[in-house]
Amino acid sequence: MIDVFPFSGFPVGVLGLGRSGLATALALQESAAEVWAWDDEPKARSIAENEGVSLVNLYSCDWSQLTSLIVSPGVPIDYPAIHPIVAKAREVNCEVIGDIELLVRTQRWCGFIGITGTNGKSTTTTLLGHIMQLAGREAEIGGNLGIPVLSLDPLGADGTYILELSSYQLELTPSATFDVAILLNISADHLERHGGIEGYIQAKKRIFQHQTKPRTAILGVDDEICQRIFSDLETADEQIVIPVSGSEPTKNGVYAVDGILFDCIDGTETPICNLYENPSLLGSHNGQNAAAAYAAAKTLGVAPHAIMACLQSYPGLVHRQEAVSIVDGVAYVNDSKATNDEAAARAISCFDNIYWIVGGRSKEGNLSACLPHLQRVRHVYLIGEAASDFSHIFDGRVTFTLSGDLASAVKSAHNQAQIQASLKPVVLLSPACASFDQYTNFEERGDTFKALVDALPGTHVDPFEENGIFPGTALAHNKSELGE
Repeated sequence: MIDVFPFSGFPVGVLGLGRSGLATALALQESAAEVWAWDDEPKARSIAENEGVSLVNLYSCDWSQLTSLIVSPGVPIDYPAIHPIVAKAREVNCEVIGDIELLVRTQRWCGFIGITGTNGKSTTTTLLGHIMQLAGREAEIGGNLGIPVLSLDPLGADGTYILELSSYQLELTPSATFDVAILLNISADHLERHGGIEGYIQAKKRIFQHQTKPRTAILGVDDEICQRIFSDLETADEQIVIPVSGSEPTKNGVYAVDGILFDCIDGTETPICNLYENPSLLGSHNGQNAAAAYAAAKTLGVAPHAIMACLQSYPGLVHRQEAVSIVDGVAYVNDSKATNDEAAARAISCFDNIYWIVGGRSKEGNLSACLPHLQRVRHVYLIGEAASDFSHIFDGRVTFTLSGDLASAVKSAHNQAQIQASLKPVVLLSPACASFDQYTNFEERGDTFKALVDALPGTHVDPFEENGIFPGTALAHNKSELGE
């Protein structure tokens, strides 16, 4: 747990007592701060109180005593409407910040790597953490991927915090300066929280705030928005700027083409490794993730050959294209973390003969990013609140079943896929939706899927036993070898 020593002896407001808010309140109390904690949900207050957190009703407290309000990322600070307690704080010039801000203020002697983007940030964060730790570096990972930063271990002067950062968290971190800042991509997401796409872009760009050379900005250049941001940073020439791509060569950058990772940071194209040899790094999106992690690790002094070995041993991210099992020749993949259509499209592009389970609580109401990949899909199983609306999108494009719930979808997909087992089909849970209509979070949804798969009748075998390549992937039939 982090010692939040600057707040010792002072009253500090904490709004939101979910995972990160509860960790914040406990860290502040452990640091001898006077905690005034509150959550609008009685259940969250009860859990916090049972953990020994001091509750104070922030709607009726004496705001003249507070100089800082620590809010959880889920609390709206401007859009779609400012939270009343945030408004009270601003009326008395009380700063409104998040737990990331507390970490950077209290661990000032450490290195900080920030990673953001609409998609891929969890994979890139865990992959870079895997590289750094196996390379013998003192490093901790946390942030938006579900590990509250104030619950991390304190590090020495040679230590590095590798942080996944949402747009919400970046808005609550005014003083952070990242030694390496990574922006992977930007597409429409969370627009209601930022007043539209421009607000969302501005929030993401905050990851580069205060950077000067030799600090480094690493940007994915596979989408138009990030291409423009890259050009702006390169022109300003305030920090080192490295482009990365999952599909095209980039001048003085790192990129993957047909699964081969290339290092061209110094101007000379050098092949590093075949990413397709690791089933956890399939697809051009993971090529971009690997390129970003490689660029960051090399910037921090890790030798290329060591990075290559770590890329090959990366075990993958739970709930992100997670190979669960092969049952009588049918592969089952848990991609529950795909909560928007862009993320689902990335998963679909990696497989052939797909029996796709999709639905939940829709964020944007469309599946436009997925539609170009429907030739890979044999049948769709619709679940959750979005089922009816999505059925109109699929009508005439692909056959579908209104399954309603995950258990029914898995059962139907299993029965239909078994008929085509000789074609090595894939039953893919990639919902393109939030989980909150039927589950607490995407983790619960993914765990439910895995339990349903484990309970299926038939012979279950290791999902990676065919020469290290997951059967049924589009890439398994077109595997490139390094140097060919």
